[in-house]
Amino acid sequence: MQAKSRIPSSAQNTIHAHLAALLDRHRTAPFRKPYADYNRAAFAASLERRQRLAPDAPLILDSCCGIGESSRALAQAFPGHYVIGVDQSALRLSKNTASLPLNLDLVRADLVDYWRLLCDARIRLARHYLLYPNPWPRIGHLSRRWHGHAVFPALLQLGGVLECRSNWRIYIDEFCFAVNRLTHQEAVCELYAPECALTPFERKYLDSGHHLYRTVITL
Repeated sequence: MQAKSRIPSSAQNTIHAHLAALLDRHRTAPFRKPYADYNRAAFAASLERRQRLAPDAPLILDSCCGIGESSRALAQAFPGHYVIGVDQSALRLSKNTASLPLNLDLVRADLVDYWRLLCDARIRLARHYLLYPNPWPRIGHLSRRWHGHAVFPALLQLGGVLECRSNWRIYIDEFCFAVNRLTHQEAVCELYAPECALTPFERKYLDSGHHLYRTVITL
């Protein structure tokens, strides 16, 4: 029997007190971390494959895709789109060994570089999914959450319909706050009950009886 999952535990019970100041700093101070060579190579190879297979198809990015289960489901749900699933773990990606749909590519890369390389190439997304990212619930780990990371402004520049899901409401509340502060667009946290699980984490959380939350923003 599968072990039940626990809701993230944190001493934080509302939006982090330092989030606004952190966002303002990231907005005014460009993120200039050098790109890793392996990320440049992975990005270039993925662009070449897209150009060869579906150069005119709208692009969907499945960030932190893990084993790629969600990426495969998205490729099937959006057959007229080209889906790229990105994860930094070769081990996780290697578990998706069955033949991939022609409109799906799985890429091993660090998203901190991959998102910025997409921005540099002036590529905009049709849809972008962040499904159950690591919540980093400890108060001192704010800058490790994607909305607290210096790369977050680049993520927003990619545009499209951005969807983030979590089983920790504070993560989605903070994500919405960050989107609003940097784009002045409304972002709302909603309770979400999927008809079927899109990721292994979502399946585990549903089996554990967790409430799930999401926000969907058209950038």
